[in-house]
Amino acid sequence: MEILHSDALVLFGVTGDLARKQIFPALYAMVKRGELKVSVIGVASPKWTEEQLRGRLRDSIEESGKDGASGIDDPAALDDLLGRMRYVSGNYQDSATYTSIKQALGEAQRPAFYLAIPPALFETVIRGLGEAGLAKDGRVIVEKPFGRDLESAVELNREAHEAFPEDAIFRIDHFLGKEAIMNILYYRFANSFLEPIWNRNYVASVQITMAEDFGVKNRGAFYETAGCLRDVVENHLFQIVALLAMEAPATRNYGAVQAEKAKVFEAIRPLRPEDVVRGQYEGYRAEKDVPAHSDVETYCALRLYIDSWRWADVPWILRSGKYLKATATEVLVELKPAPQRLFEDSAPLGGRANYLRFRLSPDASIALATRVKSVGKEFVGEQRELFLCEELVGQEAPYERLLAAAMAGDGALFTRQDAVEAAWAVVDPVLKNHGPAHSYPRGSWGPKEAEALLGPGGSWHNPKAREPNGCS
Repeated sequence: MEILHSDALVLFGVTGDLARKQIFPALYAMVKRGELKVSVIGVASPKWTEEQLRGRLRDSIEESGKDGASGIDDPAALDDLLGRMRYVSGNYQDSATYTSIKQALGEAQRPAFYLAIPPALFETVIRGLGEAGLAKDGRVIVEKPFGRDLESAVELNREAHEAFPEDAIFRIDHFLGKEAIMNILYYRFANSFLEPIWNRNYVASVQITMAEDFGVKNRGAFYETAGCLRDVVENHLFQIVALLAMEAPATRNYGAVQAEKAKVFEAIRPLRPEDVVRGQYEGYRAEKDVPAHSDVETYCALRLYIDSWRWADVPWILRSGKYLKATATEVLVELKPAPQRLFEDSAPLGGRANYLRFRLSPDASIALATRVKSVGKEFVGEQRELFLCEELVGQEAPYERLLAAAMAGDGALFTRQDAVEAAWAVVDPVLKNHGPAHSYPRGSWGPKEAEALLGPGGSWHNPKAREPNGCS
């Protein structure tokens, strides 16, 4: 069956920060590449004129330039985009708003509805679209988080399916649109040398770190409703786990890839309180809109086990946090030591065995650590990295890629219902049943209590702010 392209884009929350910082620049880039040729209807509650909306869009593009330069490098493309913009002001709970949207759509039959709005309004808008008859042949694009726990995710899925079929629901995790994240899938299954060792027989552990050297940045009110576990671990880091742990799909189509990712989440043991360490950076309670006795975590580390034939008993250690020592995201897959200590220094004594390292941000690279003999008569050596720097010049920004894919009906970079619910089932037991958040100094690597997750002799791999091998 032919998949038809969306013939209009309706952007709820068009006056918000997400639209200004991410979506407007993405739309501009899509117009420049000839990928956006439909009308864009912005919807929000402020009583703006269309001129005000166009001014907001123009300001957004100017601000998106790097190093202080204007981001408007193609005035004709900007004029094209401005000419496609329409604005509907209204309350999301008012049926008249959806009548106005229908009028603004004109003859469009297959609109895509992007919900760049607070999650508490998802069900309201989806219900409004369904009751107004706008969902027929349309698509809905929903920002994370998709639910706050398993119960709310199931309810949101139920509500979404009242209006849209599953293949018309596009759950965005912008992490999946990043070039370095997509490369994990490619690297694993485009190369044959990795498969023989990519299992419990050779892999000792997997560490995933997503660190930020800044705080909540005046988003205390939001963070109080989310916390680190909900904000990035259950979605961003879990998606990395799925790409690393999944079996090879039979084909590269949407269904096959999503099915294998869902199997990973279904195989992860539900977390116990002893599998999780929560932290809060010093001074968080003094942030704007944060209560004086807040126990919300700005740092979360956890230990996962995937009960599958491939990964049985291999610990997966995940952590993320604000105000850590560097801003970087890395994966370290540590291999088991050689079975025989033929050379005195061949087995790690307080050091690491061979490993594979994926650096995902801010730069991208792949490194394989291997021992090599030092010059001389003695059989001694050192561990060095075989290093590949990923040149990502000209890459599409995540929102460009994801918006274009959703409007084309390509769900490969989005999350499916069964995977969403399986991921929530893993973390649901510890969302409320957990220990207190431990205080940690700004600029550190988090609370010392997290070291207990590593087991005897284990140590954290701490990414550098910049790739030490010169990748930029």
